[in-house]
Amino acid sequence: METDKPASMPRRRGWSLSSLRIRNRPAGEDDEGSRLSLRRAKKFSSVRSDPRKSELEKLQEAESSTGRAEDRGASLFPLRRGERAKGEAPAEANGNGGPLGPDQGAVMSSEEEEGDEGPFKRFSSFWSSLRGLPRLARDRGAREKAPPSLADPAPVNTPPREQRYASGQFFFEYLVVVSLKKAKDGSYEPQITYQFPKRDGMVKFQKEEEEKTLKAITLFCFPEGINWAPLTEYRSETFSFVLTEIDASRRNGYCRRLLPHGNGARPPEAYCIISKLACFGLFSKIFDEVEKRRQISMAMIYPFMQSLREAPFPAPGHTVKIKSFIPESGTEIISLTRPLDSWLEHVDFRTLFRCLRDEEVLQVFAATVMERRIVFIAEELGTLSEVINAVAALLYPFTWQHTFIPIVPEILIDVVMAPTPYLLGVQKRLLQCVIDQPDTSDLLVVDLSEGVKNTFIIAIGDEKSILPTKLQEEILLALSARKDNSTLEELNRVVSEAFLPFFVKTVGHYASYVKRDSSGEPGVFQQRSFYKAIESKTTRHFVKKFIQTQMFDLFIQEVEQQPETQEGYFQRKIAEYQEKRRREKSKKH
Repeated sequence: METDKPASMPRRRGWSLSSLRIRNRPAGEDDEGSRLSLRRAKKFSSVRSDPRKSELEKLQEAESSTGRAEDRGASLFPLRRGERAKGEAPAEANGNGGPLGPDQGAVMSSEEEEGDEGPFKRFSSFWSSLRGLPRLARDRGAREKAPPSLADPAPVNTPPREQRYASGQFFFEYLVVVSLKKAKDGSYEPQITYQFPKRDGMVKFQKEEEEKTLKAITLFCFPEGINWAPLTEYRSETFSFVLTEIDASRRNGYCRRLLPHGNGARPPEAYCIISKLACFGLFSKIFDEVEKRRQISMAMIYPFMQSLREAPFPAPGHTVKIKSFIPESGTEIISLTRPLDSWLEHVDFRTLFRCLRDEEVLQVFAATVMERRIVFIAEELGTLSEVINAVAALLYPFTWQHTFIPIVPEILIDVVMAPTPYLLGVQKRLLQCVIDQPDTSDLLVVDLSEGVKNTFIIAIGDEKSILPTKLQEEILLALSARKDNSTLEELNRVVSEAFLPFFVKTVGHYASYVKRDSSGEPGVFQQRSFYKAIESKTTRHFVKKFIQTQMFDLFIQEVEQQPETQEGYFQRKIAEYQEKRRREKSKKH
């Protein structure tokens, strides 16, 4: 078997993976008899509701791994590609794979002597006590259907009479206000002081689940911990985070922190909206309205949020109008519009390119494509969340399959020592915790601060050579077309059109190498023929490594399961590129 694997990295001592759930895949011979060991006659589950599964949830599920095999959840530390857990029989598990891809079947176990209280154990124990996993919650009904990852990013198809709205979607689940309350020892503890709507009629386990979720929200609204002091000035900041429930459904947290209205020194407070919808710009505008009403009275928030909650969520490119009354101003009509390119509505590339030069963005992109451990360092929470979401968006049509925490709370900082790929955002005051870990051989630490001499605090050193040189030059040329005065939509379009052709040209021929028969069985990807068909030696070298990543593996598994004809945005770009090449060849002849 021809493979070109990167040099193996030393594994961290003291931890291994005890189990990995996989399920049978239809047997099929590769045309040249070659297939990666990770795909040999078996496959990971490709059913994903969202790749950015909350790593806090993964820890909590790992703690409950003593339950039935089919009830096992996710781990923060997934199995590395091609590895098998120590002592595990090869591919004998029967349960269906986890809802978020191959990461989700792994459970941590300690190789150290009994009683060892390492950082992972303390971290896991903390989250277990915070989040819990009631038995009833695991048996409470059907899971939310996972959206296909290859979906067309164009406006969603809704019934004809509801073309202006995304069917069945509404703006938010609830709004909370998190305030810092002074404890007897002088420290400040974040507490929820306002919640809309209040949930009534819940049974005991539902109340327990909500209490634990709300507790987790306070951690992300004030990730710095308890070290606060009253302030007279505080610059408002907006950021986002992700929560994933036991049933794998994803909820986005949008948070704005500011100094509450009043006189004298006082601690800041946070507004947080929890929603299943990912649209940062839209919720930022909603925060503007909430903040304006909060300056008048807390009671003014209720009618606005009630009107918003009753309004249907608009389809891409459409607008919904909310009526709201404000004393002395009268009735206001607030227009909320979704961008037409809905797959980029949670992304703001401005911060990424303000913090990093084009060449540095390209190096970060290369490390991300290779699924390495990457930590971003910044003072501002908004900078961290915006940059990490932007980097993940560069991977389209592929999706980051590993640990993804845009803002790591201080109490959970031990996550930086996880042995598997991750994208993490860490505040600069915690930088020492990142660089002091024993193994940094596969780590990239990116400083997003302005004016720093060395952007890459820790790097492997090969980031400039991972991508084919010619394709790097094409990306940089396309990025140079952006203008300083571009709108957010214009910038997002230029950036996406700079990076998407990279995948079109490197792996866009994948559909021709999925072998199908007339029996209706899933297709089988002809891996060796696929990369052998690439003419450029440097591109072939890159692709041989890229097809070993979980993001490509999950992508191909979904292609194998789907009908032969697909009409997504990525497929349209591939068709355009292939037609262009055919025309160029016909001119030469």
